[in-house]
Amino acid sequence: MFSFGTRNVGIDLGTANTLVYIEGKGIVLREPTVVARNKETNQVVAVGAVAKDMLGRTPGSIKAIRPMRDGVIADYDTTVEMLKHYLGTALAGHGGKPYVTIGVPSGVTAVEKRAVIDAARVAGAKDAYVIEEPYAAAVGAGLPVMEPTGSMVVDMGGGTTDVATISLGGIVSSRSIRMAGDRLDEAVSTYIRQKYSVLIGEQTAERLKIEIGSADIEVAKEMPSSNIRGRDLVTGLPKTIEVTAVDVATAMRDVIADIVTAIKETLEETSPEIAADIIDHGIVLTGGGALLKHIDTTISEQTKVPVFVASDPLEAVAVGTGEALKSIEVLKNNY
Repeated sequence: MFSFGTRNVGIDLGTANTLVYIEGKGIVLREPTVVARNKETNQVVAVGAVAKDMLGRTPGSIKAIRPMRDGVIADYDTTVEMLKHYLGTALAGHGGKPYVTIGVPSGVTAVEKRAVIDAARVAGAKDAYVIEEPYAAAVGAGLPVMEPTGSMVVDMGGGTTDVATISLGGIVSSRSIRMAGDRLDEAVSTYIRQKYSVLIGEQTAERLKIEIGSADIEVAKEMPSSNIRGRDLVTGLPKTIEVTAVDVATAMRDVIADIVTAIKETLEETSPEIAADIIDHGIVLTGGGALLKHIDTTISEQTKVPVFVASDPLEAVAVGTGEALKSIEVLKNNY
């Protein structure tokens, strides 16, 4: 298709993590979407995992930034610097400028899409194209998107949850809500502050969600608790507290309810034929949120539809953007 020097690249530019897929090689990079800058010189100090470790721990001269918020670019210049770094790392020694396909939430505006395309071009892409994340996720999860049968995917990322029904190569109905991993972390942090008067950082909240978080409060009653450290809001001193799985499940309940509502609303918009296909084949979950304990059974119980987690939910969107590169000529004709 193109020379080795212009190897095509697919990017899942997520709020929490960025994955890079190279044609013929698969996923070659997976790093947190975090950049650390020196506030005095504006120089980039660290990118990815190293920068994420700095969150909440930086001195006054350094600021750790998450340049993506709610699935879209919140800090354009920092996003460009991050993309330059990741493209340079992924394509080290290959030379040439690649064609790049980037996944974006289904609810983004034309201006937000243009910002992503421009950022990729400035970062070194020969040209850039966007593909809606739920469609990319469905492709990456191996769903029969080109066939005349309905499929449903729920991509639960860091900034957005994208819900879509797909048939014959297109999205039939969709919802994109800014209720996802970040909001779950915020909910946990807020709950701990209100119940225990202890302030915890976003990384601690995320760790609680991953280790003892559950979408099912009843099941959470049988799960272990976890000791965490934070700052006592009364004394101002460090404090260790024990947080139960029920605490975490209760904290996340409202956000999960909003996600389930979006799924129900999307199902209500589908035709009877596609609804019948979805009942037969089920709903497929992708993204980091799909790894939340008991989220599949909770959604299934409330929608009365079978729910399955994709075999590799974290990589589905990135793989889907990579598969889209096989139709790069079609993408080029759409712009």
